[in-house]
Amino acid sequence: MMSHLKTKHPLEYSTTIRQRPSTTPQAPSPQSTIAEAFARGKKYPKDSPRWRELTNSVTHFIGKEMLPFYTVEKEGFRKMLAAFDRQYELPGRKYFSNTAIPELYNKVRGEVASLLRSIDFFSATTDMWSSNTMVPFMSLTVHFITDNWELKSRCLQTAFIPDNHTAETLNEALRAGLREWDLPVEKLACITTDNGANIVKAVRDLGWPWLNCFGHNLHLAVTNSVNDTPNTARAIGICHSIVACFSHSWLKKRDLKKAQADLNLPTHSLVKDCATRWGSQQKMMERLLEQAPAIRRVLGEDRNHSHLSPSWQDIHVMEAVNKALKPLADFTDIMSGEKHVTVSSLLPMMRHLADDVLLEVPEEEGMTASIKRSVLAKMEAKYDRDATQQLMRNSALLDPRYRGDPIKEQHLQHTKDLVIQEIADLEAAGHFPRDDVGASTSEDVEPPPQKKRRTLGSILGKAAIGPAPAELAAMPIRDRVERELERYLLVEVVGGDTSPLIWWREHQSSFPLLAKLAKKYLCICATSSPSERVFSTAGNVVTPQRSLLKPEKVNMLVFLARNL
Repeated sequence: MMSHLKTKHPLEYSTTIRQRPSTTPQAPSPQSTIAEAFARGKKYPKDSPRWRELTNSVTHFIGKEMLPFYTVEKEGFRKMLAAFDRQYELPGRKYFSNTAIPELYNKVRGEVASLLRSIDFFSATTDMWSSNTMVPFMSLTVHFITDNWELKSRCLQTAFIPDNHTAETLNEALRAGLREWDLPVEKLACITTDNGANIVKAVRDLGWPWLNCFGHNLHLAVTNSVNDTPNTARAIGICHSIVACFSHSWLKKRDLKKAQADLNLPTHSLVKDCATRWGSQQKMMERLLEQAPAIRRVLGEDRNHSHLSPSWQDIHVMEAVNKALKPLADFTDIMSGEKHVTVSSLLPMMRHLADDVLLEVPEEEGMTASIKRSVLAKMEAKYDRDATQQLMRNSALLDPRYRGDPIKEQHLQHTKDLVIQEIADLEAAGHFPRDDVGASTSEDVEPPPQKKRRTLGSILGKAAIGPAPAELAAMPIRDRVERELERYLLVEVVGGDTSPLIWWREHQSSFPLLAKLAKKYLCICATSSPSERVFSTAGNVVTPQRSLLKPEKVNMLVFLARNL
């Protein structure tokens, strides 16, 4: 009967099925005991491990994601946590602000301090920043290479600087930063800053090794070179006016997209430049050149803005500037990294600029050649200090990708002598214990000699070249360094894509003295971008809605966001 209903009368079949009692045995629903039901309704005690675990998780979430404290009082957030675990009672905003975040800060600070105590050398970057309420801060970030040859960065502080930003004020702020973290100046390899007169004078008064930021140098060289070139001011002004016209009108944006489709142009938006980022000006011009036909069509149909349509002279200037600057945009971002070695590439980069990127070509327009010549001259002037040149040579020598190749012949022997002398000075200061190279102490008990079994390899193989470890340990430090340096320079140069830190990790046992010095130089940053990234984080912490945060809370929150 059911088969007949299913085939001939599907409607009646579905009704019958719904009304038919189920024959499947139902499992009895588990009934909670009174104790279990009471436990599910009871909140976790605030001294219980589960409550602390959940609270620490929320604290980590607030610190890492830079969320405001009032997040914990939002209805949606509390409802979400209640759905996860109804027994957890979320504390209020003041608990996280006054207790949880400071406790997490002290914990992470202790971990960072412990890590810094184990390093041999470190470099630093610093910069100044003002919040949206014009409260001034100074960041301090350190960079170092671990025992496992990993380049690490740690943001130490975002310090409130209420006084006038004179060289003396910044001088004291930098000294206080290292003193607060028990970082000896003797371990400071270098500090990288921009070219501000106050910070430069502060570092020079301290007597610290100093390197000016590659990105800031390039920004000044490009900006000044373009501004000094005749006829560029009008072209740049036209670019700004066009971008502003299309940015402030959705009708213009709509018409631009239609014109792009009709002319088979890429559907790209126009780019607005930023005064502090030179690359944005080149990208703005490049995008306008790409979209020039569509821009002309849209502006030509509007009498009020037809005068903004770029003339052939404007296009000519933009093409000349773009041709000179575009090659620089292809590699400058690489120099701003903080997770890979950058300082050793400064000397090869300057050679690359002079011999390739900014090399004047006879068939180039006069304006393009003039901009190239001006940028190169200004960049070379930024690195003409003897101390800076020597730092660049030492770094290039200790990088297995270059191994002294970019160093001019007349400077190579002097660089070798300085490296040898620096290692000798470090050894005298206790950085290279004698037993590190295999010398045995008088208390060591030598095992009885065992008869070695002769193998085919031992018969046909070459004998080991070089002195025994004990003999090497007895040699003067300068002789040991010279031997290491000679062998190091004979090793084949590795490929440009090879990480110098991985190479040193694999070869530090062969060159223990040079490896120690490599940790000092290869941790230096070519730019001050790491400190600028700190202020990008700070801008997400000190928002217009959180503009009343006290400086000590700003320091804690930025520290946690960068170091968690």
